[in-house]
Amino acid sequence: MHDHDTSERLASYADVLAGELPGNWISSHLAPDAKDDLADLADRIWDLDLVAASLAEHPLQHSAVLSRPDGAQLVLLERHDERDGFLIAAIAPHALPDEAYRAVPEPNGIALADDPFLSAEQVSGDLLDRYDSALAQARTNALGGIQPSQPDRIVLTWQPDGSVATAPADDRASVTLVANGFVQDPQSGIYRLGGDDTQAQARALREIGPQLGQLGIGTALQHHAGRTAPASAPAAMLPTPAGTRTPATRSR
Repeated sequence: MHDHDTSERLASYADVLAGELPGNWISSHLAPDAKDDLADLADRIWDLDLVAASLAEHPLQHSAVLSRPDGAQLVLLERHDERDGFLIAAIAPHALPDEAYRAVPEPNGIALADDPFLSAEQVSGDLLDRYDSALAQARTNALGGIQPSQPDRIVLTWQPDGSVATAPADDRASVTLVANGFVQDPQSGIYRLGGDDTQAQARALREIGPQLGQLGIGTALQHHAGRTAPASAPAAMLPTPAGTRTPATRSR
């Protein structure tokens, strides 16, 4: 039997916790009748330790999900022991392929006391740091092995389908990328410039260099393995050999 009081307490706790975490987080509640959503959520919980052990004995009956605009998500769920409080864990993004998680450490979840204000400090100083690090590594892997961008350098990589992809290290370059035709995947954080119109693509690549340069951000263009860049690509962006990766199955 589902405990309505416990569900309400979890939802209220999640609302307070979301407001105390750094950045813009919102919370939502998954009730017991949302069985498909709960099953999908349980499959994406990025944990092989405390939370995984709890779920093995107590399948997910309801939960609260905390979401950040960049696609990061945390799940809050019941503790099934003698202590008050909840468990919290990271959620693996839908958009990333399994091979992106190769060699990425699991940002295992933690137990929280029955005080959302103190718990916000615990999440911020522990779980979020590990989650953001794991997300950054997985998103870099999803780009096919390109060099990660740095705050002062954007790395653009030709993709097998003719598009160009990049994952900026911060938000300063985002406006310039979008203004020149790049579209961001909200889940992965990856920006892509389509290759259907190669002339428009080459023009955009030529123009973003000076624009980013005004922000103090350099640019580099590298070839994806097996891909040759069009001759019209800007000469100032020198290609860097792309590494190769062996796909592996993600474990969570």
